[in-house]
Amino acid sequence: MSRARADEEEYWHSSKFRAFTFDDEDDELSQLKESKRAVNSLRDIVDDDDDDDLERVSWSGEPVGSISWSIKETASSSTSSLEGRDSSLQKGSSSYAAFPKQVSSYSLSSLFKGELCLSLSALSDTGVKNYAPELRRPKAEYKDYSSDWSPKDTVRRMQRGKICSLERFRSLHDKLVLLDEAVAGHDGNVITAVLIFLKRTLRREILFRELEVRQVALCHLIHFLKETGEQKLLLDLLRLCFFSLSLQLSQYREHLNIQDVEKRREFLKGCIGLPFSAEDTSHIQDHYTLLERQIIIEANDRHLETAGQSEIFRKYPRKASILNMPLVTTLFYSCFYHYTEAEGTFSSPTNLKKTFKIPDKQYVLTALAARAKLRAWDDVDALFTTKNWLGYTKKKAPIGFHRVVEILQRNNAPVQVLQEYVRLVEDVETRLNLATKYKCHDVVIETYRDLKDRIQLTAYKCKVERGSAEEEKINSILNNMVRN
Repeated sequence: MSRARADEEEYWHSSKFRAFTFDDEDDELSQLKESKRAVNSLRDIVDDDDDDDLERVSWSGEPVGSISWSIKETASSSTSSLEGRDSSLQKGSSSYAAFPKQVSSYSLSSLFKGELCLSLSALSDTGVKNYAPELRRPKAEYKDYSSDWSPKDTVRRMQRGKICSLERFRSLHDKLVLLDEAVAGHDGNVITAVLIFLKRTLRREILFRELEVRQVALCHLIHFLKETGEQKLLLDLLRLCFFSLSLQLSQYREHLNIQDVEKRREFLKGCIGLPFSAEDTSHIQDHYTLLERQIIIEANDRHLETAGQSEIFRKYPRKASILNMPLVTTLFYSCFYHYTEAEGTFSSPTNLKKTFKIPDKQYVLTALAARAKLRAWDDVDALFTTKNWLGYTKKKAPIGFHRVVEILQRNNAPVQVLQEYVRLVEDVETRLNLATKYKCHDVVIETYRDLKDRIQLTAYKCKVERGSAEEEKINSILNNMVRN
């Protein structure tokens, strides 16, 4: 009995843990062993509520997924995983659940490549949670990479933020079509992305050569190189562009030194083929076409003027040649001398308007100035008269009737004509100012009458001549206001 009591006291006063001392060299080893025993005796490694805060530990005491653990797991994967799992279950206490050993397909190369594939065949316990991420994309997204999109469709998908592979555009033709589609889409991000692809896949000489005739893309690339700080490539590009542009402009300016009209026309025809931008090429084409028209018109009008067969040339002799004149001057000349000609002739104003795409405002201003100078008021009236589908006519001016009044007044239009167009000014204050300024008394009186402004009518009565028709009109309106 005493021995049993002594054993009990020894049990309660003894401990398997030793006190901490700085001289104990094996303290770290003992702590590691105690940590391993504590890990192995855990009931539940993974808790559904704390999944993100736990680190999984293998049987060797190393974190799952470390390189040393991966090498050991790969070496042991050739043996039977089920035996290891059964032995671990037998060694464990019957009151504690053992953590199952996994059959892993981790490898050192797959860790560096980021390609993690975890075998799920060994995870038979429902309490164990798989932490391996799913990196595979949905099948629906693979069509963004594998489908044979056309350049236009590729640009549209890039505009919508879709990822599209540009590597399949291998030929120079396909790459340039892709660039043209990007420029046509007016999306700076897409243009820049395509330019980065071309910069990486094309030789510098070829890229620069193609960008010379694509000014929009060229500006985008210059801006991109400035942002990224690629100074050497930027300087080479700017040097080539400025040299090419200055050479083209200097060659185009040579036409100013050519006095012979026919030689100048042929020279301009050759300038159309220079590698200008699309907009500049269009201007040179119009310049050539205009000079060609002027040569035809000048030859015909000189013959009519010399022969004296045209009344307008006899009444209004030409002061200068039409050759080498600007487009607006040519249009004024045509409206002055050839206003009534059919559209099929080169000297017809409507033909010039259609050929050179002259805006309606510019055409109306020029035609109004030309016809008003000739005092052709019927032509002025017809210029602003429109007819709707019911046959009713009304006056409409794309430049505003207040500007029409000013042009007519500069050409000394009679008061009757001025009053007709002053009445068409919609703004009341502007109408009154113009009518008062140009002494259109009837318009002033009618406007005050419509406003029922008796005070202003009485005041304006003092500004008209006594006994005139305007004074009688004001008196009649005032009397009617009193009666009503």
